[in-house]
Amino acid sequence: MTKIPSSALILGLAGVIPFAWGAFTLVSDGAAQWGLDTLGPRFIGPYVQLSYGMVILAFMSGVLWGFATTTRGGQAATGYILSVIPALWAFFMTGGGPVSAGTNLIFGFLGLLILDFAFWRWGLAPKWWMELRVLLTALVVLCLSVGVFY
Repeated sequence: MTKIPSSALILGLAGVIPFAWGAFTLVSDGAAQWGLDTLGPRFIGPYVQLSYGMVILAFMSGVLWGFATTTRGGQAATGYILSVIPALWAFFMTGGGPVSAGTNLIFGFLGLLILDFAFWRWGLAPKWWMELRVLLTALVVLCLSVGVFY
């Protein structure tokens, strides 16, 4: 395995904070009340998880698009097509209530992991990519699961 660059690991883990905070405010009345009083209702519980989850899936579409730009021909076209799936998934599948939207985000992040693996196998992502993506996906799915199953 190739070591994940420190900056990528630190920023990736920092990107999990809104998911973890949302989960924490679901299980802690005190944290939820503090968040409500200090940050407002949009930044606690499933609200922060769902809105941030949509943003991250769209962001990851852009990352995959960037990987696709490093190749040509049919592989590039395939990469471009696949790269828009996470953003479209987030746009179309996060309506409804927090449980269905959270469940769909979980499936979106698991699907993204499959796309990450494909781009990695094609040699378009860095060697360390899957080690980072598996870690971050596991953490995000765990946090979203609190919102879905708690």
